[in-house]
Parts: sequence; C-alpha cells; structure tokens
Amino acid sequence: HEFALCSVISLSITSVGQSTFEKAQGEKVTLPCTFVLSEEDEGPLDIEWVLIPADNQKKEQIIIMYAVDRIYNHYYAAMTGRMQFTNPDPRSGDGSLDILNLKSADTGTYQCKVKKAPGVQSQKIQLTVLVKPARTKCSIEGSQEIGKDVILKCASQEGSPLLSYDWRRVSGTQELPATSMLNKNTGELLLKNASQDYSGTYNCVASNRVGTDECSVQLNVTPPINTAGIIAGAIIGTLLGLCVLGFLIFCCCKKHREKKYEKEVHHDIREDVPPPKSRSSTARSYIGSNRSSLGSMSPSNMEGYTKTPYSQVPSEDFERTPAQNPTFAPSKVAAPNLSRMGAVPVMIPAQSKDGSIV
Repeated sequence: HEFALCSVISLSITSVGQSTFEKAQGEKVTLPCTFVLSEEDEGPLDIEWVLIPADNQKKEQIIIMYAVDRIYNHYYAAMTGRMQFTNPDPRSGDGSLDILNLKSADTGTYQCKVKKAPGVQSQKIQLTVLVKPARTKCSIEGSQEIGKDVILKCASQEGSPLLSYDWRRVSGTQELPATSMLNKNTGELLLKNASQDYSGTYNCVASNRVGTDECSVQLNVTPPINTAGIIAGAIIGTLLGLCVLGFLIFCCCKKHREKKYEKEVHHDIREDVPPPKSRSSTARSYIGSNRSSLGSMSPSNMEGYTKTPYSQVPSEDFERTPAQNPTFAPSKVAAPNLSRMGAVPVMIPAQSKDGSIV
C-alpha cells in the first residue's frame, strides 16, 4: 500500500481547471497538460496525446508523443504541420499541446497521458470547433406594394448551429414597424399590411457562439401598379409592331416583283415584229430593183446611156418629186468584169439635173 500511495503522490497532473474548449475555425487552441514529478519517479518519461473517437468501437488515435528524449508527431496525418508541444522540452513539466488553424473536423475528445514509472496519470479535454457565420444573404419575398405583406429573409451559407438572426432598421426611425414579426431561428421578418412608411434600409445580424456576420436590404413600398394599363399598352404595342412588319414585307415583295418584271422585259425578243429598216438596206433594195430592170435591156438600147454610174446611193426618200430631189454629180466608177461572171456587161444609167434617167 505504501508503494501504491507513493506512486500516486509522486506523479500528478496539475492542469485540472478547464476541461472544455470552444474555438472558432481557423483559430489556435492550447490544450493544457502540466505535471509534477518527484524523486520516486525513476523510469523514463513518456508523454502521449491521443484522440478518443466518438464511436467506442474504434481505437484511440495517437497524435503526438514524447519518448526517450524525442518527439514523434507523424502518427496523425490530418494534423501534420498543425500541432506541436507548447514547450519544446516537455521534461520541464509542461506537456501541453498546441493545435493551429483549427478545422471543424478537429472537434473531439483529447487525452493527455504522462508516464514515469512507477507513476501514470491522464486527463481528458473536450474540444469543439465552431464555424463563424459567413456568406450571409438578405432578400425580399412578396410584392412591395401598399397593403401587401412583405417578408424580409436572412440566411447564412456557413456557420455552426445554433445560429440566431436579428433584424434592425438602420434608416428613418431605426425601429421595426409595429406590425412586424421576427423569427430568430429562421431569420424571417414579416411586415404585415405594408405602408410607404416601412420603406428604408434593414440590416440582419447572424450570430453563434464564436462570431457574427451581417447583410442589408433596401425596402421600397410603392402604390399598386395599374396592371390593366400595362396589358393594354403591351397589346397596342404588339399590334403596331405587326403592322410595321407587314408594311415592310409588302414593300420588299413589291420591289422584288418590279425588278423581276424589268428583267423579263429586257430579255424578251418578239418574233412577230420585223426589225426596223435602215438607210443602207433601203438603198440596196432600190439598186437591186433597177439592176433587174436593166438586165432585160438589149445592148442596142443601152447605147444612149452614159457610162458614169451613180456617185451616191438614194435614201429612203427616193420617191420625192423631181423638184425636191437633189442633183448628184457624176463620178467615174470602174465597171465590174462581167465576162467572168458569164453575163453581158451593162451600163448603169445616170440621173440628169431635171431628175430624168438618161
């Protein structure tokens, strides 16, 4: 019994004051574990921190350990680089543990074990990591018209429970309307039978045990909208738009038909109308008729004709009166070699000044 009593008295943990800690995500926490040794403790000093799982069927997870004058901190990968002994030399009697950049997954029960034969002592500490409210958004539900019910909504996208919401007015009288009803758990503020006096800026504050976050929204209560006038205006505008569209389509079709008609007329060749006669064709027909008449004459009848041919070809106005016909000056033209053609050479008559043929 004396040996048991000495072993208990020889080793004792002195940090027994606080056993529960609540911290916000991202912060730092120090889990205390101070102890006192005596001359009776002769064995090697071992300090061990373990995480006790919530499920009793799972084994304890070693986090960090001091043994044989060395520190071993590679057992728990989830906290690698985020944990350390508060005192670099735990032999001084301080085996406290620092956890940096806390995460919500770090929530759990931690146990500090100190061994120095023949004494053994341990202490459990409960750590809760809470998330501050964040990304809080405000919105308005319902019609912002006079006489209507309006609901102001507030919700945080992040944050550990229990979250609490509170609304306040930051403009005008800075007091909530008398008809307002607030639900702190859901963050909804109901404004019944809204009036223009309710207009203004409203602020919502979301909070839990480790922090707060807030957002604002602008409420503008207006008279009811004349929906009948809006519908009538929309109908009239639609009809006018259809009329303008129909007119544009008609103009485009008309222009297209005109271009098509001009193209057809331009390429149309009428076979029932003969082409117009030119001066050269009229003259050629006249000369041909005279040659046919002269061909029937005998050589004896051609003695009185001059050998000088026409110097000019008569025009379409050949059948004018002798007084109106112009006088043509004779010119010498070489006669064609008719012997090669198998015909009798003839002389082309000339016209005198009085218009008679000689």
